[in-house]
Amino acid sequence: MMKLNKQITVAILIMIATSALYRVLPGRPYGFAPQIAIALFGGSLFASKKQFAFILPILSMFISDVLYQVLFNFHLSPIQGFYEGQLLNYILIAATAIFGFGLQDNKLSKYILGFLGAPTAYFLVSNLLVWAQGGGYHHAISFTGFIQTMTDGLPFYPYSVAGTLVFGGVLFGSFRLFIPKFKAI
Repeated sequence: MMKLNKQITVAILIMIATSALYRVLPGRPYGFAPQIAIALFGGSLFASKKQFAFILPILSMFISDVLYQVLFNFHLSPIQGFYEGQLLNYILIAATAIFGFGLQDNKLSKYILGFLGAPTAYFLVSNLLVWAQGGGYHHAISFTGFIQTMTDGLPFYPYSVAGTLVFGGVLFGSFRLFIPKFKAI
């Protein structure tokens, strides 16, 4: 097994910082973010040291949330960095690393499953929890309210899939290009 060396550590830190900065760029579509791709990448990279796989997306989100909060405090962004329910969002994003645990063997079918499955699972579970915690945007806790909550979340879903595909392609592609014989840690 390959140990976590200085080059991989620097690559991971650059990836987290870059993704955090990207996430706070104005004008990008909501949902088009790198965190699920980072979770998949972390799951692939740290298949046997799973705690690191879960830490990567949380660290990335935390850094960008700090940036959002600073911009908000200086009236440069209408988006707060820290908000109610944020911990649950961190847990859900980190949980998508599970989809990355089987992505070490470069099989296209597994990448497709992971890159589509992770944002889909995130979409379904996060909207279910929004609905279950109070009906989501004042929808009733009923089947109709559930469908309305899911429908409200639909505009974000394609951007989440697209962000996962784009950032996942960049992360996995560039890493495999530079370290083709890498074995998961």
